[in-house]
Amino acid sequence: MKNTITLLILCAITFSYGQNSSTEKADRLFDKMWYKEAAVLYENKIQKLEKRNKQDSTNQQDYFRVLKRAGDAYFFNTDMKNANRFYDQLISNFNEEVSPEYIFRYVHSLEGIGKYREAKYWMKEFAKRSKETDDRSKNFDQVNFEIEDVLNMEPRFLLKNLSINTKYSDFGPMYYKDQLVYSSTVDTSNFHTRIYEWNKQPYLNMHLGEMDGLESDVVNIGEFAKNLNTRYHEATLAFSPDETKVYFTRNNYNGKLGRDGKGTNHLKIYSAELAKDKDSTLTWQNVKELPFNSEEYSVGHPTVSSDGKLLYFVSDMPGSIGGTDIFVVDILDEDATNENGEKSNGYSTPRNLGEKVNTAGREMFPFITDRALYFASDGHLGLGGLDVFQSKVQDSTFQSPVNLGAPLNSELDDFGFIVNEEKNKGFVCSNRLSGKGDDDIYSFIREDIICNQLIRGSVANNITGESIADVKMILMDENGVKLDSTLTDLRGAYKFKPRLDCSTTFNVMASKNNYETREKLVLTLDKSGETIVPLGLDNMLIVKEGDLLKIKIGIIYFDLDKSFIRNDAAVELNKVVLLMKEYPRMIIKIESHTDSRARDAYNLQLSDRRAKATRDYIISQGIESDRIESAIGYGETQLINNCSNGVPCTETEHQMNRRSEFIILQM
Repeated sequence: MKNTITLLILCAITFSYGQNSSTEKADRLFDKMWYKEAAVLYENKIQKLEKRNKQDSTNQQDYFRVLKRAGDAYFFNTDMKNANRFYDQLISNFNEEVSPEYIFRYVHSLEGIGKYREAKYWMKEFAKRSKETDDRSKNFDQVNFEIEDVLNMEPRFLLKNLSINTKYSDFGPMYYKDQLVYSSTVDTSNFHTRIYEWNKQPYLNMHLGEMDGLESDVVNIGEFAKNLNTRYHEATLAFSPDETKVYFTRNNYNGKLGRDGKGTNHLKIYSAELAKDKDSTLTWQNVKELPFNSEEYSVGHPTVSSDGKLLYFVSDMPGSIGGTDIFVVDILDEDATNENGEKSNGYSTPRNLGEKVNTAGREMFPFITDRALYFASDGHLGLGGLDVFQSKVQDSTFQSPVNLGAPLNSELDDFGFIVNEEKNKGFVCSNRLSGKGDDDIYSFIREDIICNQLIRGSVANNITGESIADVKMILMDENGVKLDSTLTDLRGAYKFKPRLDCSTTFNVMASKNNYETREKLVLTLDKSGETIVPLGLDNMLIVKEGDLLKIKIGIIYFDLDKSFIRNDAAVELNKVVLLMKEYPRMIIKIESHTDSRARDAYNLQLSDRRAKATRDYIISQGIESDRIESAIGYGETQLINNCSNGVPCTETEHQMNRRSEFIILQM
């Protein structure tokens, strides 16, 4: 995010040990996450490389690497204008060499500057290149859900920038009694301001704000729990239902900073309890780090279920699907045992929420209510950067996430969403350019509308465009439970009866004999009305070969040296008859071919007799003779492989040349 520490991975403090003297200063700065300084040096390097011989392979390798680094330096600082400038050069010069991840970052940089049409093209390219390796591809392929679906959502949120926002980073709001606790880099020191080099801002601490009567603005009334704030970062917290226990994110710090083998100081979740001190004053005491923390990965951004039984959080721990995932643990009695019979220390083993919620990208800032899980993600289809998504809870299962649309989401990062479900009021954070500083906190009012949808549409032939009647249509929820079924009418139209929730995913399936079954995921619109779902089906008997349409049936067998229609041949030809009756304007021509064995003239005559016998059979079944333009035998003059006269071939290879073709001239 823009010059802040709100990303879990980037919240870590990295220490630089001794490095090889040949390592550039820019790389050292980049590895320490001093992206602004690194970007300047990378730009200077690029200018020098562009003046050299561009055909030199070593120069090209350096150019490729430094373009990536320059783009990343701006991308990780959420300067999408400059990130796009270098990613655009990277894609233009090294389109075939770049990994799908850089296509993904290029997409977000395009969205970040409002170029959604170009972003859509590169979303498809990312999906194509990463289809087999990255689960984000299905979210960006523009097949079931398109960027226009998000752009065209009806606005449901009214936002207001809060008075507490500063020129620095303000984010991570959480309700506490009738107040709001949030994280800020605002300096409260009267003596010495400690600066975090990554963004040249003071370290994050937790602050307390007083909400006005409308809960639309907040006034800072001081630090929240001074004894919990340290010399380093504290941010994003959650409370037990009775508000006597707090969970919060902090650098791995217990008198001194802890580090992994690479010198990185990761984040951890700590807890504290409200208790009376010796003066009978209630203070947060008994600070403990949670047992699933680690020196080797980060854990942070907690949220607690309303019954106090579940703690959700974000981590890049082993078992993560992407950069950061959302996990959950059961909150247990400290004396309880876990599933392995070991003392639990108060928590179960962390469980990943799975691929419906988590992606190969970043899922962050969860907030759980009785109705839904809200979280930020860049791995689901959004408007740019992190967007806020809602995953409804049904039978203890999270449903497919739905983007909450603009203006809640913007072209940059939007995250830290919390809401009072009953009041339809809450807070969200964003680094959108219209804010006061880096990350700002906004209050919002959510329009809670009674919303339902009907699904209707039509079914047509993918090749001809003609409507298809009597197609069986089935409506299912996203878990495969059947909700309704119907048939298409003579115009290929259908309509399901149930009234459905808005902004919810359903599955529509179409099936008919001789057609390939088609399924399509459908996201209903976000306002009452109808969601139109057109479907195209491929007739399994009609195929496209080059510029020709052909009727594809089984092999037509004839007896040796004969041309009469056998019973097994009649079964296949009856498929042609039925298809021509289904399409009464269809006109075809018949071509019959042989292999190269036997004399050329003999093969030509035999194939012509068979072509005309085939035509006569089709006419005998009720097809008008003028709908068969011609029936001609070509013998061995149009072989489709190299098995010509004198060439040794297998029986299978010869069989490929013994064929009857039904070419469609008109539909």
